[in-house]
Amino acid sequence: MTSATHSTLFPAVPETPDAVLDGLDPEQREVATSLHGPVCVLAGAGTGKTRAITHRIAYGVRCGVLQPASVLAVTFTNRAAGEMRGRLRQLGVTGVQARTFHSAALRQLQYFWPKAVGGELPRLLERKAQLVTEAAARCRLRLDRTELRDVTGEIEWAKVTQTVPEDYPAAAAKLGRQAPRDPAEIARIYATYEQLKRDRSVIDFEDVLLLTVAVLQDRQDIAETVRRQYQHFVVDEYQDVSPLQQRLLELWLGDRDSLCVVGDASQTIYSFTGATPDHLLNFRVRHPHATVVRLIRDYRSTPQVVRLANGLLAQATGRAAEHRLELVSQRENGPEPEYAEFADEPSEAEGIARRIRRLLDSGTPASEIAVLYRINAQSEVYEQALADAGVPYQLRGAERFFERPEVREAQLLLRGAAHAAGGALDPRLNNAGELASQVSAVLSSRGWTPEPPAGSGAVRDRWESLAALVRLAEDFGRARPDAGLADFSAELTERAAAQHAPTVEGVTLASLHAAKGLEWDAVFLAGLTEGMLPITYAKTDEQIEEERRLLYVGVTRARRHLTLSWALSRSPGGRPSRRPSRFLAGLRPGSKAPRPGTADIWEPVAGGIERGRPAGRVRRTPARCRVCGRTLTEAGEIKLLRCADCPFELDEGLYERLVQWRGEQARLLGQPDFCVFTDKTLLAIAEAVPGTESELAGIPGMRRRKLAQYGADLLALCAGGEPEKSPEK
Repeated sequence: MTSATHSTLFPAVPETPDAVLDGLDPEQREVATSLHGPVCVLAGAGTGKTRAITHRIAYGVRCGVLQPASVLAVTFTNRAAGEMRGRLRQLGVTGVQARTFHSAALRQLQYFWPKAVGGELPRLLERKAQLVTEAAARCRLRLDRTELRDVTGEIEWAKVTQTVPEDYPAAAAKLGRQAPRDPAEIARIYATYEQLKRDRSVIDFEDVLLLTVAVLQDRQDIAETVRRQYQHFVVDEYQDVSPLQQRLLELWLGDRDSLCVVGDASQTIYSFTGATPDHLLNFRVRHPHATVVRLIRDYRSTPQVVRLANGLLAQATGRAAEHRLELVSQRENGPEPEYAEFADEPSEAEGIARRIRRLLDSGTPASEIAVLYRINAQSEVYEQALADAGVPYQLRGAERFFERPEVREAQLLLRGAAHAAGGALDPRLNNAGELASQVSAVLSSRGWTPEPPAGSGAVRDRWESLAALVRLAEDFGRARPDAGLADFSAELTERAAAQHAPTVEGVTLASLHAAKGLEWDAVFLAGLTEGMLPITYAKTDEQIEEERRLLYVGVTRARRHLTLSWALSRSPGGRPSRRPSRFLAGLRPGSKAPRPGTADIWEPVAGGIERGRPAGRVRRTPARCRVCGRTLTEAGEIKLLRCADCPFELDEGLYERLVQWRGEQARLLGQPDFCVFTDKTLLAIAEAVPGTESELAGIPGMRRRKLAQYGADLLALCAGGEPEKSPEK
């Protein structure tokens, strides 16, 4: 819900490029200053990867190396893209495209479709379920609710792995997928579904990627247009990239390598959708010159939570385990993780609700508490227990904050009140001194009250949304004491565009998959029994290991308080036949570790930096003053590699010889002197007096062509000699 490092919601924009780097640790700083790809960031949970890559983009833009419009940052959720845009805005950078793969592809497809195909882009199918149901019916097959969901998932998997209907049975068998129906039946449903889409001129979300790939492959002119627009790429959560998304990324890149990828193989939990960590793990193979940075300093969790997370992965097997990162907590000590066993599921839910009530009474905000479980069907018992205990909650995965009716209505009201400020104000606003009071006064016309309503449900949800707006107004008012309703309304508009939502007060109920990328002060991992985690249908070693990684993701969501629980039976009076998850063996008190030989033991990969080998061309990097070290942004200063007011030494004799030599070269070319080198470049050479070709190449303005043409002459002059005369010259 919040970043790994707590900060005000409205921090001051850094005044200089170097100020963007303030507060970064050495590895994060390396990420931020490695502005030319390929760069691979292996980032453990809670190590500040989003902070590192957003500061990388901001630093590159602020020091003039990256143009905002030429940067495309892609991730996997609208929330993550919105958070990235919000952080960039706080760092003083706008104009960078931060989108999901689908959003970026859809934008390009809509723009180029008339040119590539003609006419309008077919309508986007928001939900597949109805069409899949019809396709099954045409195949004379009937799907129940669970089968419908699972068959739809198989169709999505087939499409992102670029598997056509007739190849689905063989592909599923080869990978050991547990198909919800006979693979041949799924292939028939898949083929019929595709035909129905063609008949009705609609496309689905997977088609957006497939069609964009097809257009970029078939139309070189369109591909070149996209590549001229986007020259620098950042990919977050790279361990979750599917083969189709990787292909799209390759087409965006072309033959360039200005790419920064960020990921953690130990957090690969979406393989059922086609995601694979292979692209991340093979990055150095595909890009031998890549710089690899490993982030292992955990700023999120206490040493006690980190110890449990490391212990969980220490028992892992498989390729991802070979590359696991051992986290090192940077926080103060906290309480040990708690383990709780209950007789049945209702007792487990009630026990968790009691613990949550104690946390609330001790001052922990409800928004900083989460209950996480394996499947969504488990939420009902916790909803009931929290409602009975009078604890507010929110279900993760509901509609986006700024799309809620009460929020949209509130924005209209606040905008109207701001416009009315020039005329007759509502009497309540005249009496409201500070911004939060004004916002409260406006929202009171729609039922807002400082005290929450009793109970839960839609009324409580509406109140929580409005309460989030009031709290945001309080933070905004503290950051900008002179702000009025118009300023706050503008802030909401920008946040809505970026999907940078405020925190809604209430305990979060979410599946482990939905919790990816989030964090809370207190986390309850519930229902940790064999058959639930690992889930019953996880049969192969790879599937079991993904279930282990899913628990690892859950553990690493906790900052301070962590409780792991399970119930011995489903309902009161039931037979206590359940066992705690095998993943807790050797971790929970009184349990034994797995027998030797049942798991491969891999040494964890240490943190640090591996710089790539030079790729044989001069790259533009942030220019720094060679006297004081400040990042330079003015063109004249960059030429001289120093601040205008920093002390310097000039070899005046060398400068005069350089000017004379330049004049001779210009006469030979029949061009003005500055076409050879500018005065600033000659000054920079006379100040630096380079002695080697690499030192000369570091002079701004020394392009590769000019280095090859004039390098020998310049080095001879710097050494006090004369350029060699040759017939070619």
